[in-house]
Formats: sequence, structure tokens, C-alpha cells
Amino acid sequence: MAFDAGMLACTLAEIRSVALGARVERVFQPSKDEIILQTRSVLGGKRLLINAGSSSPRIGFTETPRENPSSPPMLCMLLRKHLQGAKLAEVLQAGFERVAILVFESRDEMGFPTVRKLYCEIMGKYSNLVFTDGNDKILSVLTPVDFSTSSRRQVLPGMTYELPPAQEKTDPLTVDADRFAALLAAASPDDRADKWILSTFLGVSAAVAREVVFRASGKVDVPLRACDPVVLSARFLSVIDDIRTSRWSPCLVSDGSKPIEYAFLPLTQYTGYTLRSFDSAGALLDAFFGSRDREQAIRQHASDILHILTSADARIRKKLSLQRAELADCDKGAACKKQADMITANLHLLSRGQSRAELTDYEDVRPDGTFGTCPVELDPRLTPAANAQRLYKKYNKSKTARVELSRQIALGEAELAYLDTVFDSLTHAETSADLSEIREELFRSGYASRMKHYVAPRKQSAPAVAEFRTSGGYRVLCGKNNVQNEYITHRLAGKNDYWFHIKNLPGSHAVLITSGTEPSPRDFTDAAEIAAFFSKGSDGQNVEVDYTLVRNVRKPAGTKPGFVIYHTNWSCIVSPDPEKIARMRLTKGPF
Repeated sequence: MAFDAGMLACTLAEIRSVALGARVERVFQPSKDEIILQTRSVLGGKRLLINAGSSSPRIGFTETPRENPSSPPMLCMLLRKHLQGAKLAEVLQAGFERVAILVFESRDEMGFPTVRKLYCEIMGKYSNLVFTDGNDKILSVLTPVDFSTSSRRQVLPGMTYELPPAQEKTDPLTVDADRFAALLAAASPDDRADKWILSTFLGVSAAVAREVVFRASGKVDVPLRACDPVVLSARFLSVIDDIRTSRWSPCLVSDGSKPIEYAFLPLTQYTGYTLRSFDSAGALLDAFFGSRDREQAIRQHASDILHILTSADARIRKKLSLQRAELADCDKGAACKKQADMITANLHLLSRGQSRAELTDYEDVRPDGTFGTCPVELDPRLTPAANAQRLYKKYNKSKTARVELSRQIALGEAELAYLDTVFDSLTHAETSADLSEIREELFRSGYASRMKHYVAPRKQSAPAVAEFRTSGGYRVLCGKNNVQNEYITHRLAGKNDYWFHIKNLPGSHAVLITSGTEPSPRDFTDAAEIAAFFSKGSDGQNVEVDYTLVRNVRKPAGTKPGFVIYHTNWSCIVSPDPEKIARMRLTKGPF
């Protein structure tokens, strides 16, 4: 999964071929660790993303739109000052290190030619972005490094930029067969082959090291003694030769729709998984990091919502557990009534002061015609009649408690079902507006009373729902939260349009706009796949989706947002395809 030196060389080769000589039109900083350079050349506009965060550092072109903050950070404003209008003159890699150097040519305030450089250090948790002038004097840095952070290397404005300290490893681009054989001869035969490649050669990720060993031996976890030295050398040098000659085959490994691994070469070691090749490194990185970036953005922007939802969910589940235990105790009420009946039937045999009695059970008739007996615990302070009344009161109380507890449990289960729909809405949220709608929904539903500094907006704008186009040209509107669900179902949809929802699971409302015509079966399938994809069953196969005319859907008074009932529906089985749904979508999300 690491963005290694080979993957960096692959992305830089793509940047050279597409954007070398391009002008920087705009600069954005969607998040603390991300910079986007909007470039334009004779080949058109391209968005170059530089991520220097610890979780997913990388550099490459992206087609995934991102939402920008209302006010740009200081680094973004500085880059706009120096880079907007500048020409990308050079794209370099520092040896076989994970350091990219973007060199820009521009003019200063006086009109004189000037050079600016961006050093992109893609090094895991040590990733950084350093902006310098033509003499490598640091003008700004994304993450300053002072003496308290590192005693070996400081990166601060005003200092001269220096590359990260060199590792005591061999540059694979300088290795030939003889050099590889010499290094291999000095290694212990008991060392794992992939670990030896990792510790010996510079800029090689674990996945690429395992791939070399797999191509040489058919396995990934073998010691050096199990590998043929000649074959291992040939496989390693073949990979390195691909890097030298820029023969790239970007590959993504996925488990269904979940990305697992990526690299600049085919990863044949993954059997039983889906291997997909890409024409460009940028498309590969978008496919791997797209959903991950969106989930990370949701976690960052929706931490308050998640806290409220998880707290409410835990509170309701604990309450339901106690109520179900109390409901089980209500079964003892029948035994109290039976004991009270026996005391009443045997009053003539009892007297005050008894604590226990063996009474005749007239409901227990034995085969010989006699009656059974049953022990009864008595309060010696009460008369027998008072004991019977005490037990009758317990029975009546249990009857009332059973009715009320059953009602409360049903309300709690409905509340949990509603929270599940909000949790599902968070997985589909794409913009800060989507999150604001969820906050507003929780506030109006009474869950957000503890949300800090939350002020309900005075005027609500129309929700921005997702819009799709089916293969037959019909529009499909889909809500990403309960506010949007109600908006499209009760405000936008016509009575003769078709409404879709996954069966018995939290999910979005989808409406197929018919405009008075009858869609084809293919259009119905497309709309059902959209409803299945924007639901809790999005990763499943053969998902059941209900659909009906909008006029059959109604919202009961007093119910939670997004809750509807319907009748006279049909059902269909579909398997949502994320790529197909992405092609049908007309509106794009910024995360």
C-alpha cells in the first residue's frame, strides 16, 4: 500500500508527459495536508494533487472534486501569490528517493524572471511539503521541523532546504546482475527473501518486494535458500528495468468493491482477488484513495455527529436491554395470580402468622381425580385475604408493566432503526451541506441538544440531491440523507413517478422521473441499482429493492424524518455496480 519510489517515478512520468510546460491557473488547499494545483496546457486542464498527510501521502493527477474551505490557509495564499500564472518547467525525482521536485518559472512583482520549487516528500508519517525559491531557501513549509522534533534535520522558513538523510541502502537503479549476486551472497540464507529485498534496496515497498519473490519462487514468504539466485536476480532486475525504461502497468487489487493494494506493476501474488489495470497512475490513485479520502473527510468534518449518534445508540441499547429484562420478569405475574387464587380458595385453612402453606391447587387434577398441591409463601404480618390482595396487585402491576414495556421497547427499536438511517446517511455524505442537513435533522429530532455551538439556520436552502441519467435517458433523483429523502419524495416527485428503496434496510429514497411516459425494464433496473448502492446493502449481491408509484408512498404524522409507509409495491433483485453508477451520475461530490 506504500507509495514507494517506483510509484513516484510512475506518477512523475505521467506529470511530465501531460503537464510539463503547463501554467498554474489556481491553487487550492482542501485540507490541512493537501494542495491542489489546477494546471492548463495545450492538452487541456489537469488537477495535480499533492497529499503530504501521514495516512495517504501521494502525488498525482485527480479527477475527484474536493470541497474547499471558505477561507484559504496561509500556505495556500502564499502559493497563490507565487505560483498562479507560473509555468511548470521541470519535474524531478531525487535519485530513487520518495522526494518529488516541481520547478516553476514565473516573474516577480518587478517583472524579473524567478524560479520557485515545491519539494514533495512522500515518506509516510514523515511526509512534508516544502516551498523554496530558486536557491533552495525555504519560504514556507507545511509541517515545520525544529530541534525539538528532530536533531538530525530541521525544516524551517529561512533555512536552506536539504534532502532527507540518506538511508544505508543500495539504489536499485545502479544494480546489475553481478552487484545483485554479491549482495545476495552476503545475506543469510535463513532471511526471508522479501524482507531482505526491503532492507537492502532503496525505495522498494513491501508489496513490490513480495511480487519479486513470488515471480521467482511462486510464494511470498520463503527464505533466500528456497529461491534460485539466478531467477531471483532476473525477476528483480526485470522490475528495475521497467522503471528505468518507463514501462508502467498501474494495477489495483480489490476484494469486491474494497481496494486492497496498488502498485506500478501487476501484482500477480494476489490470487482470488480482482486485478484491474489502469491507463494512468492518476486514475489508479483516484480508484484506490477515493472512498478512503471521503471516509476520512467525513470523520474529520462529522466528529460531532458521530459522537451524538454513537452515544444515543449506546444509551438506547442499554435502555432496551433493561426493559427486556423487566418484560421477562412480567412473566412472574401469572404465578402471582395463581397463588392468589389458591389462597382465596383455601382461606378457611389459613390464619395470620403463617409464612408458608401447602395449598390445594384446584387447577391441577390428577388421573385419579384428586387435586395437586403447591407451596405458597405468605407474609406472616398480613391476614390470608390481605396476602391474596397483595399478590393480585402484583399481577395487575405486571399486566400494566407488560403493556407499557412493550410500547417502550417498540419505540426504542424504532429509534434505533432511525439512527441506523442517519448512520447510513453519513456514509453517503459528500459535502459540508450534506453534513449541515444531517445536523439540522438531528437538532429538530432532539438529538443535537448537546451539540456545541450549534445554531439552527434561519433559512434552509433547497437540498442538493444526487442526480443520475439512466440508459434510456430518464432522470433519477436520490437523497443522501433523510432531509433530502423527504424533499425528493414529497416535494420533487410527481404522483406517477416511481419510488425505489432497498427492502428492510436503511437506505436512500430514489425517484425515477417518468415525465408521463413508461420507462423500459432497463431504466427500472438502473434506478433500482442506484437505490441499492445508496443503502446499507451497497456491498452486497442480489439485493432486493422495493418500488412503487409515488402516490402509494405516504409519511405518517409525527414520525421521524425520512420514514414512510407504502403499499401495492413490486420488488426486484439487483447487484449494484459502483462504476456503472458513477457513469450514470450527473452531479459529482467534492469529497
